[in-house]
Amino acid sequence: MMVSKGEIWLANLNPIKKNNEVGKIRPVYILQTNELNHSSYPTTIVLPLTTILIDDAEPLRMRVIKRENLEKDSDILIAQVRAIDNSRFVKKLSILNKEEMNSVKRLFDEVIE
Repeated sequence: MMVSKGEIWLANLNPIKKNNEVGKIRPVYILQTNELNHSSYPTTIVLPLTTILIDDAEPLRMRVIKRENLEKDSDILIAQVRAIDNSRFVKKLSILNKEEMNSVKRLFDEVIE
């Protein structure tokens, strides 16, 4: 499966190592550049999504409204960045528009600086 930056995919994040890590089979946002995504690189950098919504939680969360195969409104967990093996991807759910992708980048930059 080939993923692309800005897409939301269902991924298997189990097993987890610590209680504060996000696990389960859940949607993830593809953060990694397409130069790596479209190569033979074996892992992809993602941000998990949750349906446990918290309003006004920027820069730690960004709301994504349900669309296409993303069945519920969800928050992207900006501070839960993770690299996963490409075999963990199950199916493509949706894609963010350019404005939303820019918002994720801005929030991510805010969290890491």
